[in-house]
Amino acid sequence: MTPTSVATATDRTPVPIGDYAFVGDRRTAALISPAGSVDWLCLPRFDSPSVLTALLGSHEDGRWLVGVADGQVQDRGYLEDTFVLRTTWLAPTGTAESLDWMPVDGGRSDLVRQVRCTSGEVEVVHDLCLRFSYGEIVPWVRRLTVARPDGTSEEVLHAVGGPASLALHGPLPRPVPGQRRHQARHTLRAGEELTWVMTAQESWREVPPMIDVAAHLEETVTHWRGWAAPIEVEGEWAEQVRRSLLVLRALTHRDTGGIVAAATTSLPEELGGSRNWDYRFTWLRDSALTLEAMMAHGFDAGATAWRSWLLRAVAGDPEDLLIMYGLGGERELPERELPHLAGYAGSRPVRIGNGAVGQYQADVVGEVLIALGQLRDAGQEDDGFSWALQRSMLELQTRRLDEPDHGIWEMRGDPHFFTHGRVMMWAAFDQAVRAVEDHNLPGDVDRWRELRDRLRAEVEERGVGPDGAFRQAYDTTEVDASLLQVPQTGFCDYDDPRMLATVARIEAELLDDDGFVHRYRTSADRDGLPGGEGAFLICTFWLVEQYAHTGRLDEAEALMTRLVGTAGDLGLLAEEYDARLGQLLGNYPQAFSHLGLIRAADAIALNRGARGHGRASRYGTSARCSRTG
Repeated sequence: MTPTSVATATDRTPVPIGDYAFVGDRRTAALISPAGSVDWLCLPRFDSPSVLTALLGSHEDGRWLVGVADGQVQDRGYLEDTFVLRTTWLAPTGTAESLDWMPVDGGRSDLVRQVRCTSGEVEVVHDLCLRFSYGEIVPWVRRLTVARPDGTSEEVLHAVGGPASLALHGPLPRPVPGQRRHQARHTLRAGEELTWVMTAQESWREVPPMIDVAAHLEETVTHWRGWAAPIEVEGEWAEQVRRSLLVLRALTHRDTGGIVAAATTSLPEELGGSRNWDYRFTWLRDSALTLEAMMAHGFDAGATAWRSWLLRAVAGDPEDLLIMYGLGGERELPERELPHLAGYAGSRPVRIGNGAVGQYQADVVGEVLIALGQLRDAGQEDDGFSWALQRSMLELQTRRLDEPDHGIWEMRGDPHFFTHGRVMMWAAFDQAVRAVEDHNLPGDVDRWRELRDRLRAEVEERGVGPDGAFRQAYDTTEVDASLLQVPQTGFCDYDDPRMLATVARIEAELLDDDGFVHRYRTSADRDGLPGGEGAFLICTFWLVEQYAHTGRLDEAEALMTRLVGTAGDLGLLAEEYDARLGQLLGNYPQAFSHLGLIRAADAIALNRGARGHGRASRYGTSARCSRTG
């Protein structure tokens, strides 16, 4: 964590992405800087318009600062196995402790902020600047008197803008003339504390009363710890695996079962660049991989909830299958730019929505069927609706068998026959054959075997270059880090000569000087976008897996150590990493990166013979990972 105090937090120096804390209630989340500034908050869902947007602009775009004047952060961390953030402060005249958290047990969204003086005397700084709808709307703010359940009353700060409203409970700040913000300072002595609760709801509803903070804190801690209690991991990266599983849980919407790829939009893949995308949606691929990581550690219930989400989202004509959906299964995710926002570190444009929703990506059906196949193997049998949907997805894949696509990385250039995508199509038919053979499900198994074998022959003929390595696409000699997933599907062994040749190419062409893996060689001609990007963390975790499964355990562990070292002090990962800057880049926290960490740790543990790192799946060297079907 970069040393920070309330006095030094300015707009001119953006907070490093990895220094932000993440607190959430499994419906949405807040990002909090070390100085105590909530710079990102969308309500009531992850994909709702933000009400605090300083992360993508300046403090004038909305932030909520609660910190200790001239205080230096001495320590910061989560209460064990929770997302309750505890920060300890050292001020010139005393010390303090703060707690920031969101209750997970209620039907509404609240953000709780508490500060307690632990010795001497401290001054608490409170600065509230509300801007609804991604900073575009200055809400109408007034003081209201509302009734409490016990018959008493309290004064709240109430902000309304269109359909949204916020109520602030606690010691209320005063408006700053001409600035459209509210500020206050409070002196606390040892043993004294202050509590604020910000509550969101629709603007036409009555202002809700303040929650019972102590009771909700106890219930929230119990909720997180109860969920994490069954996790059994040992070894050097046990703590990181536990935190990563918790992150995946926190990114799973409590009500719908949808899993967001990340909690943010438009955090850049290159500082000052234009590769800035909205990740607050549910990608079928990302969700499937997330579920595999969760199921490998025994969390099958979340997978069945996601399967129900999938059935609702995809229900209808399979020709309408999308690569991503809104958290509730929404299909309309139009991409637009927000020119009024300066962007993180000047990275523009800021985008909401995602135009890739309309792309065809050939790997998606395979990813989904692998995850659902793993759920079957774990004993959660398909009902008629679930298997019927999977058969419809196979029919869709059959009809699009000879169609090029935009690939796993959502390239915005021309479509190609990407080798990774063709292998994933093979995997989809392989899963269908296994469902019939191993689980006695009905289906045209002869046809599926024929298509599976056809795809294998095609990939082996057109997806392998003259050097014996798999190639990015049939019409190029380039290599792509997605090829590290090929043995994970069971298409070939990890030590297949073609994989070893592919790894050698990736090491020669896609590694930076610190050993981190880039997805592919970026160019406007290839992916339709200007500029570059950082190294992709999940790709580097895939390389760790590959090393672990081919006897290069010392190299796997050395690279794993560097990878977990990219996380901030709270153990959170973004999408990418720039080794030159020593900074995380891209949206945050990123499910892809955390599931990659879990897989890599499991692979090392499996090959070291350790216990408690996942059950057999496409993770390891199980029987089906050597299938030649």
